[in-house]
Amino acid sequence: MFATSKCQSVGPAVVSQAFRVQVPAANPQRCRRAGEYVHPLLDDTIPPRNETLNTSATRLEISPSATSEVQASEIDPLYLFACWVEWELREEPSAAWDLLAAAQSSHSDTRAHARALLASSHHLGGIATAARPLCFGKFRRDFDGETDMKAPYGLNIIEDCTECPTAHPDFFCGFSPSVLSSLNQVSHKSTLPAGAILFVEGQSPRGMFILCSGRVNLSTTSREGKILILKTAEAGEAMGLSAAISGAGYEVTAETATPCQLNFVDRVHLLELMQARSEVSVRAAQSLSRDYHLAYRDIHDLVLTRSSAGKLARLLLSQPPAKDSGDSQTRIHTFMTHEEMAQRIGSSRETVTRLLSDLRRRRLIHVEGPTLVIRDRQALEALTV
Repeated sequence: MFATSKCQSVGPAVVSQAFRVQVPAANPQRCRRAGEYVHPLLDDTIPPRNETLNTSATRLEISPSATSEVQASEIDPLYLFACWVEWELREEPSAAWDLLAAAQSSHSDTRAHARALLASSHHLGGIATAARPLCFGKFRRDFDGETDMKAPYGLNIIEDCTECPTAHPDFFCGFSPSVLSSLNQVSHKSTLPAGAILFVEGQSPRGMFILCSGRVNLSTTSREGKILILKTAEAGEAMGLSAAISGAGYEVTAETATPCQLNFVDRVHLLELMQARSEVSVRAAQSLSRDYHLAYRDIHDLVLTRSSAGKLARLLLSQPPAKDSGDSQTRIHTFMTHEEMAQRIGSSRETVTRLLSDLRRRRLIHVEGPTLVIRDRQALEALTV
């Protein structure tokens, strides 16, 4: 590929051959002798071949129309579709960047194709789901039968709220089919890895999140930077509901503890649903009342339980037991680190490590890998008094 500047001349023998002309970007190169050209990668002047070029040949003039044709070259729609597939099914970031670059192309067809694909991406909360990919012209491929693809982060992706396999009447989204259909039309689904921030304490509310699967930590931070985890939201719970209704800033910071699928409803659509559907209003009131009750209980536990040992014992006892627990011992499959335990009881990581070692020494608990075994439940309950 040749890269020429306005000062370069090319002989008739070279002009007659088929080659691409690359227009220099901002700083044109210095004028060179006829027959010389710049290597596009090495940026070095390469001497002419053994054939002698005619120095008196006419100069190669690049018209503005030719420049625009080069810069606005069309990208194959099949390539854009392949990038979309790589991004949707394999989470390939380079494919996403190619789509974003094509969406800014000066070629109208390329720009339209790229933007249509981006609008259908479930990563961006597009209404058009990824269940049936878009097709261009004669290029068509059906992915409905490909069930061996791995879902993002190992989650069972739920595309339609009315067909949710994990629905439960106690969930915030446990509405009737008609209300679920209305919710499905105004909500935006997304999948996020662990450690993603949904909203920050004090931030102006954009809407609320319904947790479809996974776990999310809700925390608050002091002026000194000390973090206290108030609650871990589970599947079916609504987050940011109070702020979305009142319009005040979010009360807590929400951070995903595991890979999650979430359903986002913006504030305007939420208020419209509450006004049009009494079922949504009642469910919102029940959810806020439940959070109010739990907040009182947590304040009681944190304030009246003075010792860090009692707070840690209460935290361990509050964890749900595993299915293989017996009558004499309670097994807990906990994913909390010492740092997270400290953030939940308002202590330091060093204190938690020392207290756990003391409980093991007293044979009140036993640790088997990620499983914590409570050997003496009554002794732990005595520490909480």
